[in-house]
Amino acid sequence: MTENIAERRLIAVIEDEAPIRKFLRASLVAEGYRVAEADTVQAGLRMITQEPPDLIVLDLGLPDGDGKSLIAEIRQWSTVPIIVVSAHDQEREKIAALDAGADDYLTKPFGVGELLARLRVAIRHHNKGSNSEEPLSQTYRHGPVRVELDSRRVFLDADEVRLTKKEFDLLAMLARNAGRVMTHRNLLKEVWGPHSTHESHYLRVFVANLRKKLEADPARPKLIITEQGVGYRLAESEE
Repeated sequence: MTENIAERRLIAVIEDEAPIRKFLRASLVAEGYRVAEADTVQAGLRMITQEPPDLIVLDLGLPDGDGKSLIAEIRQWSTVPIIVVSAHDQEREKIAALDAGADDYLTKPFGVGELLARLRVAIRHHNKGSNSEEPLSQTYRHGPVRVELDSRRVFLDADEVRLTKKEFDLLAMLARNAGRVMTHRNLLKEVWGPHSTHESHYLRVFVANLRKKLEADPARPKLIITEQGVGYRLAESEE
């Protein structure tokens, strides 16, 4: 039975292209979400301060300002999930938006199924992190992989998998954000420290090692998914 995560939740859509707003409204209302719309940075800011939404869908290319600046401003006072929508040629913009505090991104054009899946993950992740009575799980599971974050142990079916400290630190960071894209910069900063954010070769080597140890077919990964040019996403936990 599908989880009814949409019930009564308000989605704020800040997008200047009327056809995309119409598509988003129709898709979201059909799933039971409420929708509020704005077409500029200033109108969007007024809208979300007057009635705080459960999630924001934000276009980066707005006529009166930069979507990334809006994300940074929102992050000063709110942890509301933010999903960025961007064009194919805005790879650097997507990365900057994620580094500024966005939770995920969608590349135009995108389908209804992908949109709804990303919304559910972002809302679920936010609810677990913000609800003190429902702490984040200390166990990540996906298929045969089990990661015990508190004991720092990893299993493939019943067999324990030996990881180096850095391999585990990287996997743990991905597991705590399962289902969300993590940029190269964020992963390097959190795992290797603030002075390592340009050493992307570290990440490639360690991700390759983790795939060899955990993926059924490292050349076609199902667990650690590459977001081309942006970062990595760990498949959502089945826990």
